[in-house]
Amino acid sequence: MAVLLCTFFLFFFAAGEAVSTDPAVKTYIFRVDGESKPSIFPTHFHWYTSEFTESSSILHVYDTVFRGFSASVTSSQASALEKHPSVLAVFEDRRRELHTTRSPQFVGLRNQRGLWSESDYGSDVIIGVFDTGIWPERRSFTDLNLGPVPKRWKGVCQTGVKFTARNCNRKIVGARFFAKGHEAAGGFGGGIGFGGAINDTVEFRSPRDADGHGTHTASTAAGRYVFKASMAGYAAGIAKGVAPKARLAIYKVCWKSAGCFDSDILAAFDAAVNDGVDVISISIGGGDGISSPYYLDPIAIGAYGAVSRGVFVSSSAGNDGPNGMSVTNLAPWLTTVGASTIDRNFPAEVILGDGRKLAGVSLYAGPSFSGKKFPLIYPGKSGILSASLCMENALDPNLVKGKIVICDRGSSPRVAKGLVVKKAGGVGMILSNGVSNGEGLVGDAHLIPACSVGSDEGDEIKAYAATGHATATINFQGTVIGIKPAPVVASFSGRGPNGMNPEILKPDLIAPGVNILAAWTDAVGPTGLDSDARKMEFNILSGTSMSCPHVSGAAALLKSAHPDWSPSAIKSAIMTTASTVNKQLQPMTDESTGNATTPYDFGAGHLNLDLAMDPGLVYDLTNQDYVSFLCSIGYGAKTIQVITRSPAACPMRRKPVPENLNYPSIAAMFSTGKKGVLRKTLVRRVKNVGDVNSVYTVKVEAPKGVSVAVKPGKLVFSDKVRELSYYVTVKMEGTGVVMGDSGAVFGSLSWVDGKHVVRSPIVVTQLDPLVGLMNRTDPGFSHPIERMLIPNGELFGIPIWYRAGDR
Repeated sequence: MAVLLCTFFLFFFAAGEAVSTDPAVKTYIFRVDGESKPSIFPTHFHWYTSEFTESSSILHVYDTVFRGFSASVTSSQASALEKHPSVLAVFEDRRRELHTTRSPQFVGLRNQRGLWSESDYGSDVIIGVFDTGIWPERRSFTDLNLGPVPKRWKGVCQTGVKFTARNCNRKIVGARFFAKGHEAAGGFGGGIGFGGAINDTVEFRSPRDADGHGTHTASTAAGRYVFKASMAGYAAGIAKGVAPKARLAIYKVCWKSAGCFDSDILAAFDAAVNDGVDVISISIGGGDGISSPYYLDPIAIGAYGAVSRGVFVSSSAGNDGPNGMSVTNLAPWLTTVGASTIDRNFPAEVILGDGRKLAGVSLYAGPSFSGKKFPLIYPGKSGILSASLCMENALDPNLVKGKIVICDRGSSPRVAKGLVVKKAGGVGMILSNGVSNGEGLVGDAHLIPACSVGSDEGDEIKAYAATGHATATINFQGTVIGIKPAPVVASFSGRGPNGMNPEILKPDLIAPGVNILAAWTDAVGPTGLDSDARKMEFNILSGTSMSCPHVSGAAALLKSAHPDWSPSAIKSAIMTTASTVNKQLQPMTDESTGNATTPYDFGAGHLNLDLAMDPGLVYDLTNQDYVSFLCSIGYGAKTIQVITRSPAACPMRRKPVPENLNYPSIAAMFSTGKKGVLRKTLVRRVKNVGDVNSVYTVKVEAPKGVSVAVKPGKLVFSDKVRELSYYVTVKMEGTGVVMGDSGAVFGSLSWVDGKHVVRSPIVVTQLDPLVGLMNRTDPGFSHPIERMLIPNGELFGIPIWYRAGDR
């Protein structure tokens, strides 16, 4: 996990590289003003190849969510092209990372009633999954008893290596793969794992999944009922996705050990919207928690194009928690999902030679110790970091042989450490969290007897090992249901505040993302290691990658139950009905510390589909609302056009306020250093989607030290009055409010009619005005290439704050 050393983001655009003066070819994405195409050219492609670059250089042409193309050219050529009067923006291709059975019931879904019943389990909705592909033969993807493919579907089943047209069916209605950006990356020294020619020994040039991540996320969102499902006996039962009858459209944009490239992701957005998907699930984000301004973020741009055409887009919040300001995918039109635990666990117990028993977790399924104790050793006592982390070739076989080894978490995959121990002759492993991970644990399908323990337990075991003649054994306890408390915010889940625009609360909500059972590929074992030859129909994974498809499936159900709802209405229904307490009706806690959590950790709360089908009121948003928001953060007309495709006219006199975006959460931001009474009035509008003649009364839980007034205090709806606005005035003494460790205080605002509780979190914060400033200055795009490649820590003359750390 990343360690937060500074509180703001490093803003750079190369794929993890410093600026290069090498004239080698690289991939750039060109945003073109499509309206300026001369009529003599029959298509935009003809225009691009005639005026901009050779056809052999072009990788993708974008026509739907984005207008322009990506091409492999030198930096000098890119600099020359950006001076073309029709080019609005140019940015370098960037590599992204993936954000790595009981959960449907845990979020409130019930057989034959409620949302599952009302939506027919999502049967007429198509979910587009942007990931590593799919293993179509899994039982989770059978089309048995499904009706015809929806007639609006216009996609294709792209064939390739070990993937034929027969691999698509009434469940997997289409599949595509996008590799041009990935392959072009190898042309400029990306190296192993950073793009290049597809490695046919480990990958499939087709939609088939060689990694497993895509199969897992697709079945989490929409897997069919599968009986007798388990991962080597763990989590045994009936597996099913959140929307079991929803259709799947697969867009393979990520490649095994190579990540996902922006140019390919943008091409997938273009195709998916044209194909006719209703929901897009994208468990992908910037590597190392980096967030670019919206006009330089192809995920944000592609998602805007999708949402503006009625497609709901669910994205993962990233796995850099519990550090503050670690949430990614920040655009307000994205639904950003953090991760929680469920009430199921896979406990393992470390039993020390002196009789002490310390709790851990494990998915190890091989021969056990059967109570036999072995010598215990901690290589880290030598002071050598690589030994404490059990890195490759760092362990001395003379010290390790025949012993259980304590390894510190970090720097290498958790399961890979066990292999290092095994190679050195160790018989087992205890994997200890560091302080940054605290007590947050995830299960792993270890290849040797091993379990993970929290930071406190790890310290206790290390202290015992240092006494000399220490022994231990590990007892694996299988699957336990009914764990309390649950849900708990996962330690790794990306946290707020929003580093781009603190006025928009991110994440939006949390959903199950710890120890999730779902379908798996046959191409690799459950650990993903090359040496793991085990074949598993299902695997158990943790990450915001797993929480994102829960919300994608939820959106599919709501879209099926309410076909006329917009993406923002669906998002509002999910957020305003989210739960802020656990199943014991106590405030949710943080897995890493056990302390109470805040909206910076869980957004509006935990996904609760018991209530989302009938939210009462929704906060709807139009494309113009988003344009006004972009105006409010300082974007000019051409900058906004990069995102929206259409020129925008921002008000000259009365500038919009970012807090006034009609969002289901409310965030009031004040500048630090101001004294006296500080006041800010925000506006919201709600649409009645419940009983026609409804009357709602406001209920406010004001943040500590802050007064909140709402006018009017009552909303009266009728058959003629379906939408109403209200005003929220937040008032505080400039120096009289004690902000918490996060620099904010929290409350809530609810509209209540006796049947519904439409709840919005309130966040009041004082921040330095420089926060988010890099996103508020309109670059004008006079020379974007030069600015993007400036290495001196400034952008448009503004210092760039950065966040550093290790994993």
